[in-house]
Formats: sequence, structure tokens, C-alpha cells
Amino acid sequence: MNYPIMVNLDCKEITIIGGGKIAYRKAKNFIDFGYKVKVISLDFDERFKDIENKTELIRDEYKEEYIENSFIVVAATNNRDVNKSIGMYCAKKNKLVNVVDNPTLSSYIVPSTIKRGDLIIGVSTSGKSPSLASKIKKDLEIVYDDSYEEYIQLLGELRCKILKKYDDPVKKKQLLNEIINLNIEELKKYIV
Repeated sequence: MNYPIMVNLDCKEITIIGGGKIAYRKAKNFIDFGYKVKVISLDFDERFKDIENKTELIRDEYKEEYIENSFIVVAATNNRDVNKSIGMYCAKKNKLVNVVDNPTLSSYIVPSTIKRGDLIIGVSTSGKSPSLASKIKKDLEIVYDDSYEEYIQLLGELRCKILKKYDDPVKKKQLLNEIINLNIEELKKYIV
């Protein structure tokens, strides 16, 4: 069973072994959240050109030394034995690892995510039905559209003001619960 958790990867080494389309998708996901990744492969999918300024591309075969200092690892080669070896090494060294072709060797999975600024929604079926997770994500993207990026920002600003202005915890909680029912324009009036 998986436990949902949000992990801060600032100043953590992220390494992906593999250079194909799955490795690209995994690298792009980390980059979309603001992280730089190291990718090791003898060959790279042409799409890596789009993200090469945000990645350290190392043209080589997998060696344990490449992941010695990594906090989080993705094994995404086209060789099941290499992926298994990476997964076993990471398990022995207590490193977070996602083995793309062997969930039992993975210490984490990545949910399908929606990011609207600081609003992050993860959807997972724990590997039972990625298609359903994708459908649910698409449904949620309609409800939580791009306007939520500004909405979350405004809620955060107003929350700070409320926390500074009021000492009474009951009053704070009441106001914080009320502001989530305001729309963007109403929130802007309170911010100014």
C-alpha cells in the first residue's frame, strides 16, 4: 500500500537512468516542478533537446557511482535486468526509487498530477488502472482550471493577513473557512 506524501526535493540529487520516452516524461515531470535532474543513458530520445538546459545529460551506461549521492532515482532503461539491479541497489542503500517496469521494486510511484500554481492535485489508482487515473485527472482539470493559480495566490495572501491581524484562534478559523467561498474579484477587494 502506498502512503500519499509531498516531498521537498530542493537541494536533493535526482537521477534518471534511461534516455527513452518514459525517461523523458519522468525528467519533464521533475522539471515542471522546478527541479534539475541528471539523466544517464547511452542514447537520448530527441525530445531531451527541449530540456537539456535543465538537465545534466551524461552519455554513458549505468554505473552505481552515478546514483551514490542521489536522493531519488528513476530506473527507466529498456533493460529489465538493469532496472532490477538499480532497484535492488537503491533498496539496499535506502534510496527512493521508481522502477518503471517493476512496481514491486519501487519504493514510490508518481501519481497523475494537476498543478495550478501552488495547488497540486495527485490522482492514483496504485497502479490498478492508469487509464482511470488519467480520466479522473482530465475531469478535475475542467473543474480546477488555470484560474486556480491566481485564486490560490490570493487565498495565501489573505490568509497571512488574517493570521497577523487576529489573535483569537476561533475567529481565525472562521474567517479562513469563509474566504474559500469568495471568488477571485471578491478576494482582490480584501487584499488591497
